[in-house]
Amino acid sequence: MSIPSIMSRLRLPVIGSPLFIISGPELVIAQCKAGIVGSFPALNARPQTLLDEWLHRITEELAAHNRQNPDRPAAPFAVNQIVHKSNDRLEQDLATCEKWQVPITITSLGAREELNQAVHGWGGITLHDVIDDRFARKAVEKGADGLIAVAAGAGGHAGRTSPFALIQEIRQWFDGPLALSGSIASGAAVLSAQAMGADFAYIGSAFIATEEANADDRYKQGIVDSRAADIVYSDLFTGVHGNYLRGSIVNAGLDPDNLPKGDYKTMDFGSGGNDGAPKAKAWRDIWGSGQGIGVIDQVESVADRIDRMEREYRAAKERLKLVA
Repeated sequence: MSIPSIMSRLRLPVIGSPLFIISGPELVIAQCKAGIVGSFPALNARPQTLLDEWLHRITEELAAHNRQNPDRPAAPFAVNQIVHKSNDRLEQDLATCEKWQVPITITSLGAREELNQAVHGWGGITLHDVIDDRFARKAVEKGADGLIAVAAGAGGHAGRTSPFALIQEIRQWFDGPLALSGSIASGAAVLSAQAMGADFAYIGSAFIATEEANADDRYKQGIVDSRAADIVYSDLFTGVHGNYLRGSIVNAGLDPDNLPKGDYKTMDFGSGGNDGAPKAKAWRDIWGSGQGIGVIDQVESVADRIDRMEREYRAAKERLKLVA
């Protein structure tokens, strides 16, 4: 699948980012039917054999939608692969994705040339998320088709660099597919990402507060009730710096203003305990979120959220025409 063919099937130039624990078939299918790329981390399917069931369901439901709506086909979907060495099921997950010919693979926490080659072998494309220009260059050198610039303000494992700085540095040398992540939660912000030079907006936190998201209702309400000032940047929970909801840190009995430093060596994306649950409390008890959630004022369906973003996107375009 090529980038032009993906763009032609999108209602908005948006990729729904893979949300650890939260993204499942319901959310992905809803996002794709609404006209944006839906995605999920392969590790969300636990045990590993569940990944085959999820991909079967997503593939069949989107194919049925396309047969019924030939003039409004679903957007393609993506699977996120954690390349960090603690992920002991990467090879199995890749084999399952090859079976279902997953169109887009998003790689995180490491770039591997052989992984990109494997995805290209079944006709897929790879997008690698990066937090700075140095990692971006390494990813492209190892064969990634495109990049996801994870800038300051993004949810989960976020960088420190302004989106303006990060995009312009990458665009000095890279003219391939580029998505921007960082505080994007409205249609106007999607248009802003394009104006800066990105092809796609990469949005996660806005979809936590949706009916289809596999998130605790308290988490969803926390997104609705919080603003940028309620986001805490810390490396304590996974060993890598990320953005989290202040309220969830307080509820865990910790002081968000006095958190100790974390250790990269403690990161663990393994298969978890005997019940299949992640060992770490991050994502399960300490809730990730980006800084853009101040505009999220209710829990609603994915379809309604995309409808709203499209109206905002078109209104922002009209405003620019008035000042041009």
